[in-house]
Amino acid sequence: MQTQPNNPLHGVKLKQIINELVEHYGWVYLGYNIKIRCFNHDPSIKSSLKFLRRTPWARKKVEDFYLKMLKAKNS
Repeated sequence: MQTQPNNPLHGVKLKQIINELVEHYGWVYLGYNIKIRCFNHDPSIKSSLKFLRRTPWARKKVEDFYLKMLKAKNS
């Protein structure tokens, strides 16, 4: 098994990313910063996962936002 020390997303599941973002920021802040419907209208983990798994551009935005959160936590 090969590790990827330079990839902070390696081994992190999308559900974990969403859970950590919601726990840290809350749905309102996420919806304000990442303007996708699943964060703004009746948000839930399930609906967000469904949308993000089939929408690469939205998933990229969420992953980038997650990386910014990790960077801010480590600073």
